Amino acid sequence: MKIGEDLIQKVSQIPQVDLGHFPTPLEECPRLSEALGGPRIFIKREDCSGLAFGGNKVRQLTFTLGDAVAQGADTIVHGAASQSNHCRQAAAACGKLGLNCYLRLARDHKSIVQGNLLLDNLAGAEVEVVDVPFGPELDVVKYELAADLKKQGLKPYVVASPRSTALAAVAFTWCIAEIAQQQEQLGIDADWIYTASVGGTQAGLVLGTKTLGLKMKPFGIAPIVWENKLERLSSAANSAADLLGVDTHVTESDIQNTDDYIGEAYGYLTREGIDALKLVAKTEGIFLDPVYTAKAMACLIDHIQRGKLGRDDTVIFLHTGGTPALFAYHEELVADP
Repeated sequence: MKIGEDLIQKVSQIPQVDLGHFPTPLEECPRLSEALGGPRIFIKREDCSGLAFGGNKVRQLTFTLGDAVAQGADTIVHGAASQSNHCRQAAAACGKLGLNCYLRLARDHKSIVQGNLLLDNLAGAEVEVVDVPFGPELDVVKYELAADLKKQGLKPYVVASPRSTALAAVAFTWCIAEIAQQQEQLGIDADWIYTASVGGTQAGLVLGTKTLGLKMKPFGIAPIVWENKLERLSSAANSAADLLGVDTHVTESDIQNTDDYIGEAYGYLTREGIDALKLVAKTEGIFLDPVYTAKAMACLIDHIQRGKLGRDDTVIFLHTGGTPALFAYHEELVADP
């Protein structure tokens, strides 16, 4: 049996819908590696997952909307920041599946009808920008809306933690099994996998690598400050383990995640992130996004320059997508340094 096959079989038992193009590519980036003086770098292209310009949430929505459909839902309620990649992909997924989509987006400095917010509208979602901060308060708005929709005779499903985060961890446990098989095909055995995450994406990477006994260690770069993040990540990983029926137990000591590259705040760009974005574009023709992957790549570059990663190391960078946000940040991206 190929490595990861048993885990993929367990994943296949979880309710899901067919949304994306999987497996996503795992591409070597020799010019980027050369520009940085090593290590050997590969990019896992979750930005090529197909639906609505791609992104890691397509893999996650495979299971969250699978859960919704299995429960008989006809309506999805979601909400996040105004330029949310998750909401954009949810809106498109609902269109593909014939579900109603209601989005409640937190008003912020990028509440402009450009980038992801433009795509939300084009995909046919019922969108309202609300004066409520992104986080627990916005979840209250989502559940209140769902209660109203239920009174109208609809069958709503709310995309929210902890269920959504646990299913995201299932999705990225599957991603690790996929990567394990791709590594075998390519003849590599990566030392590290770097990604922008403070939730289910990294939780799944940790669960997957531990379950399969891989050498590869996940390193997460937080795009936002979340309280009790290690508890949140380990809890999501262990909930996913329960859903999958694997006996792996993830502890907080298994998780490496840094807040050091957030900058001013969530959704605000950093000089290092912009430089990283431009470097990857001009060496590999791959566009990162300004809020998540650019900051994660800035971390990877910094670790290389500080000697945390050597020329003989092999690292995978998980590109979580988010590229439509580039268009909402055009002024910052072309401003003089």
